[in-house]
Amino acid sequence: MRADTQGQELLAQDHQPVLIGVTTSELRLASQVSRDRRGEPARVEMALGMSYMRAIERAGGLPVVLPPLGLDRISPLLDRLSGVLLSGGPDHDPAGYGRSAHPELGPTEPQLDAFEVELAREADARGLPILGICRGAQALNVARGGTLHQHVPEITDGSVDHRQCQPGEEVTHQVRVAARSGLAEVLGSRRLAVNSFHHQAVDMLGKGLHAVAWAPDGVIEAIEGREESLLLGVQWHAETLVEDPAQLALFRHLVIACAERERERPSRLAQPSRRASAARRAA
Repeated sequence: MRADTQGQELLAQDHQPVLIGVTTSELRLASQVSRDRRGEPARVEMALGMSYMRAIERAGGLPVVLPPLGLDRISPLLDRLSGVLLSGGPDHDPAGYGRSAHPELGPTEPQLDAFEVELAREADARGLPILGICRGAQALNVARGGTLHQHVPEITDGSVDHRQCQPGEEVTHQVRVAARSGLAEVLGSRRLAVNSFHHQAVDMLGKGLHAVAWAPDGVIEAIEGREESLLLGVQWHAETLVEDPAQLALFRHLVIACAERERERPSRLAQPSRRASAARRAA
């Protein structure tokens, strides 16, 4: 699974970068949006950190933001994508996995939950490479039928701060990675320093998923599937840590997995569309 020299040669051979869809982190209501005095009226807006997009670009892929559209739009979107990155964001609504709300549950966005979980399920069913970051790892677990701890402080001893105050570029605790796991192969190590910005965490594992990294207090920090296609979720925000080669390797691995899958069906990316060909001939 490691993003090695062979994988880098694979990317170099491709004529076009693979297209990777990145889910929206949150929706901001009109009442939360500030505007210029002469600007248009405030409306609901999507929010997503550019760090996700830059990490994919730096790894050799081409990122595109996925808005939370109707569920019937998921299939046409996936038809055009080589892989998916599930981004971080607010707490998941526990109604999505059959649980009642904890008193400490933070703000939730059920529309985002429904779209992201269904997107993950369909991408998974198609065998598209998937990388989940923080909330995205949790969405991946829910998509496979798993559940979440809604309030991490009540299940830990307080020795690890899972909602750090330091900037995202700073690491605050170590994780232990399972031997012979796909994640250990990608990272090239069984120890990794990470940042931490999560209120929830994986509880019961989804079908076919395995815990492959843990914080010192026992909280699950990464999950993966053992299928042929990439299915990986990490609880930390790797996208802000890509100056570390091990963290960048996660995104390189996603891009390489997408490129490998596209080489099995080269016509979709290698051949221009009829419309594009006609436009070039007309020019």
